[in-house]
Amino acid sequence: MGLRIGYGIDFHQLVTGRDLFIGGVKIPHDKGALGHSDADVLLHAICDALLGAACLGDIGVHFPDTSSEFKNIDSRILLAKTYDLITKEGYTIVNIDSTLCLEAPKIKPFVPAMQETIAGILHISIKDISIKATTTETMGFVGRKEGLVAHACCLLES
Repeated sequence: MGLRIGYGIDFHQLVTGRDLFIGGVKIPHDKGALGHSDADVLLHAICDALLGAACLGDIGVHFPDTSSEFKNIDSRILLAKTYDLITKEGYTIVNIDSTLCLEAPKIKPFVPAMQETIAGILHISIKDISIKATTTETMGFVGRKEGLVAHACCLLES
């Protein structure tokens, strides 16, 4: 049995006039994340963690932001494509641990829906997906509510 650890991180600016998607769930908020796709910071970090653990590069290699194919794409599709890439290499997911850094909105009420969404795409149990959140205590761009960050770590088994 081979185990592989992967780590992913993603950042997105918050702007008015965009919807906010985190973990595949639309979250009511006065701002949304800016990006080429739907800018789902959590799913992007998870994609990077999975791809990194499988030594398959990163999200930009497989889904470049210069491609019209991925313009405004639902990041759940990117996660499903990432799942296909790692399973073709013979990997299964053991677990995912993630942390969101944002001042607002509070995401705790949405975590179960995020876990269900991610579990469904990755064919794993919601008990194998940890989603936590923290603030930066009003420091930096996150503290000023200008952006948000997601960190994700995964364990793969071959």
